[in-house]
Amino acid sequence: MASVTVSALSSGAVTLPGGDTTVTVTGVPAQHGPAELEHITGPVTGFVLEGKGLPTVYVSGDNASLDVVREIAVRFPAVDVAVLFGGAARTPLVGAVDLTLSATAMAEATRILGASTVVPAHVDSWAHFTEGVAEVRAAFSAAGLADRLREVSPAAQ
Repeated sequence: MASVTVSALSSGAVTLPGGDTTVTVTGVPAQHGPAELEHITGPVTGFVLEGKGLPTVYVSGDNASLDVVREIAVRFPAVDVAVLFGGAARTPLVGAVDLTLSATAMAEATRILGASTVVPAHVDSWAHFTEGVAEVRAAFSAAGLADRLREVSPAAQ
């Protein structure tokens, strides 16, 4: 197995050489709830992974903003796979606002990105999630996007 070297680029991207393919990982904006709450929720980041001959993958991070997703779609118009953090996370600390995408917002993000494959992540195992994978399935079905959804089972501990 080849060793991996990480080098920062001025664009905010890093290139991970190894084997015959280079994968570029670019940090992209994310917004953990409404912008006015960032002083409470803290900054978050998403990522886009690209490589020659490979699908382009967007990992949303703890993003709750479809406006941010629209920005990503402009910067990366050919997203093949989207790993979307959902669960509509909420906490009494900030009230009744989603800190991650709701199931309906995940379906809309899929449309915005044009992703042919979506992996829901961050939708279970935490008490502050108000939605789970059942709501994700229902939202994607209602949006006519159920064929794009790919669920991943948690790895054995």
